[in-house]
Formats: sequence, C-alpha cells, structure tokens
Amino acid sequence: MEMDSYYTQDELRTLGLKAYGEDVHISRKASIYGAGNISIGSHVRIDDFVFLSGHIEIGDYVHIAPYSALYGEKEGIFIGDFVGISSRVTIYSATDDYSGTAMTNPVIPEEFKNVQRGAVHIQKHALIGTTSVVLPGVTLREGSSFGCFSLIMKDSKEWSVNFGIPARKLYDRKKDLLKYEEDFFKEIR
Repeated sequence: MEMDSYYTQDELRTLGLKAYGEDVHISRKASIYGAGNISIGSHVRIDDFVFLSGHIEIGDYVHIAPYSALYGEKEGIFIGDFVGISSRVTIYSATDDYSGTAMTNPVIPEEFKNVQRGAVHIQKHALIGTTSVVLPGVTLREGSSFGCFSLIMKDSKEWSVNFGIPARKLYDRKKDLLKYEEDFFKEIR
C-alpha cells in the first residue's frame, strides 16, 4: 500500500468529515460528497474510486475496496467494526420505484416520484462480495457474508453465508474468527 496515494493526516483535516479516528487511509482518488455527514472510525481504508455520499457512519477496522459506492442519503448507512466491502459493491439507502407507478431519476420533483427509503445497517464482521448490491432498509446481521454478484433485498441471519439474485442463505458461517478477534485485541493492548 503506497502511502502517498492516500490523504495525509493534515489533508484529512481539510476534508470536512464529521469525525474520523486514527490510522485512517482514504485514497486521494475517492469521491466524498457531504463530508460533514460522514463519520469514520479508526483503522479504516477506503480505496481508489470509492464514492461516498450522504449520511454514513463507519466503524473500526473496515475496508472499502475500489469502485464501491455508498449512497447514504438522509436515512444513512451504518457500518460496524471488522466489515469488508469488496470492489464494485453498491449500497443504497434510497432508490427509485422501478414498477412504473411513478416517475424516476433525480431531476424529477419529489411529488412525481415514489422513492423507497430506509437505513442500511451492516453489523460487525459482515462481508459483502464483489459487485453485490444492497437495497434500502436492509440489515446485514453480525457475521453474515454475501458472495459476489448478490442482490441483497432483505435482512440476513446472523453468521450466515448468502449468495444469489436475490441473495439467500446457503449455510451457517463459522465463528472461529471471534477467537482471533479476542487474540487480536490482547495483542494490541
């Protein structure tokens, strides 16, 4: 990881983020809109061409891989600790109604649209595979993981492995990593 491709600590201060912790690495090639609505914990890496917009709260030890887009809008995207968001993942807290019962797109006044809204919660140790899409109002429960190209339209079960369009549970995810988490915290204290 080349450190010169990430904002320095002095540069991070000038971004206008609501809050950020220690050891935060944000690519200079990331796009941040409404920085005053974005909070970032410690030990976070946000890679090239990531798009962040709206109300977003990111926990500690989180990685957001290249080309991912998080559209927090007013409802918000809330990301817990130890979350991994792979490349090209898109997360929406609001989306147009595609059924044809209303007009769509951002240049149309609200009274002619039927925007679906809801906060997205991604709990501790959740993983989202490349090119997956998370729709508004969904909670990815602790430890749940999603394979690549998943369309996540409903809440997941804790410690589940999910995949598909729409995403569905395949089997239970192992919890061995919780022991590593415990050892990790012992080591860094």
